[in-house]
Amino acid sequence: MFIKRILCLGLLLGFAFSSPTAFGQEPDAKEGSQRKNVLFLISDDLNTRIGCYGDPIVQTPNIDRLAARGVLFENAACQYPLCGPSRNSMLCGLYPDTTGIHGNAQIFRDSIPQRWSLPQAFRLDGYFAGRIGKLYHYNVPKSVGTNGHDDPASWELELNPAGCDRLIEEPDIFTLRKGAFGGTLSWYASPRPDEAHTDGMLADDASWVLERCAKRNDRPFFLAVGFYRPHTPYVAPKGYFEPYKLEDMPLFDNVEEDNADVPAAALLSKKKEQDQLNDELRRQAIQAYYASTTFMDAQVGKVLDTLKRTGLDKNTIVVFTSDHGYFLGEKGLWQKQALFDKVAGVPLIIAEPGRTEGAIAKSPVGLVDLYPTLAELCDVPTQELMQGQSLVPMLRDPSETGRGYSMSMVARNDRQAKQRYYGYSIRTERYRLTLWDDGKRGTELYDHQNDPDEFTNLAHGERKKDPNNAKVIRELTQKLKAEMAKGMPASGKRTEYKVGNWNPMLRVDD
Repeated sequence: MFIKRILCLGLLLGFAFSSPTAFGQEPDAKEGSQRKNVLFLISDDLNTRIGCYGDPIVQTPNIDRLAARGVLFENAACQYPLCGPSRNSMLCGLYPDTTGIHGNAQIFRDSIPQRWSLPQAFRLDGYFAGRIGKLYHYNVPKSVGTNGHDDPASWELELNPAGCDRLIEEPDIFTLRKGAFGGTLSWYASPRPDEAHTDGMLADDASWVLERCAKRNDRPFFLAVGFYRPHTPYVAPKGYFEPYKLEDMPLFDNVEEDNADVPAAALLSKKKEQDQLNDELRRQAIQAYYASTTFMDAQVGKVLDTLKRTGLDKNTIVVFTSDHGYFLGEKGLWQKQALFDKVAGVPLIIAEPGRTEGAIAKSPVGLVDLYPTLAELCDVPTQELMQGQSLVPMLRDPSETGRGYSMSMVARNDRQAKQRYYGYSIRTERYRLTLWDDGKRGTELYDHQNDPDEFTNLAHGERKKDPNNAKVIRELTQKLKAEMAKGMPASGKRTEYKVGNWNPMLRVDD
């Protein structure tokens, strides 16, 4: 089986380099060996509880060393705290209202088929574009080992390994909901080694591709590696559980008191089965999440080691991020689909060879900013519409403020009224303001300078009457609505999602 796998990889990569595109287009005239490569690393469901973001418990030495040679964005945010909408937004450089993607079972080709994705733009400019693992949405774990909701126009090479966590161990996984592993809390300490797991296989595949890119340097590459951990089920080799003692796992108390000033809409991400959680299960879930994070970090380390060993690190921009943040019991919530900082916030590190090292950029940025940033760094043409900002000025000087804010959103369903409504949030360096249904279902304002954990809603009760709070609410509401309008088409209505528009062609006319 291993020999067959290597032969298959060889045939695929040989095809990718022998033909600049799958559709016979001519390669770009630019010198491949002189152009910057991109290694795009993305974790799944990772929050900022990692070493380089100041967490005192979670061990992430490899992500930390990447941060030491690049710029860490302290206040980065996703545009939608759910895998599918976030990834489509990030890979299109557009807000979710423009992509029309507000759910997981969707791909942007059904709403905006003419859009060039980020890797597609690189591919059109002569780059070899390859994907290993999860970049667009996958139903985890059921879609592991498949293309998931992938976009063929984005890649020349697609590798989808499936390890023991998908093929062997599911009967052994503890879960809060019988038969469910991906959408509910579930975990398992595996007796099998790193290389038997899907993320371990991803790292091995990525190393294999990088080694061949180093030998075939006539074309620059855009290689995206999408790790599955720490997404549920939290499965990792048992050795990664050992540093995290159950008694040391942090629990969150006084939830009812904390949530007393929070609009009901803000808390609707809670799932019924989470009522089963007692303190022991909470500690086990957090331990497993931490173990999965450290396991994923070890696989990042393997890829970074290969990049350095092959000498590709000297001309390769490395990005590390996640599709959104994650709750681990804060405010009584778990997982995602909320607009608090722990869920909207994401880790983001960009390391550019020969540039700023070990710096921290504090001004808020978004995943939507990655498309214009990487395109500018690599001199890759893009389509006219870009709703993100280039972060190149902040990479050159991390004290630059750029736009100075980021925007995130999420949908809510009022089943009783049979109505869908939305929450929008704007994050500045100091404040977060969130409007639920344009404020009709509640408003939140948090002062991160004095309240980094968002315990006190300054837009609630008597606090909102305070002159300074009222001024901040007024000013940020105006700024948020202006940014919301940018995501809307000229009609003033969100992009309509229609199944059946999907177009697999590499290039489509504007």
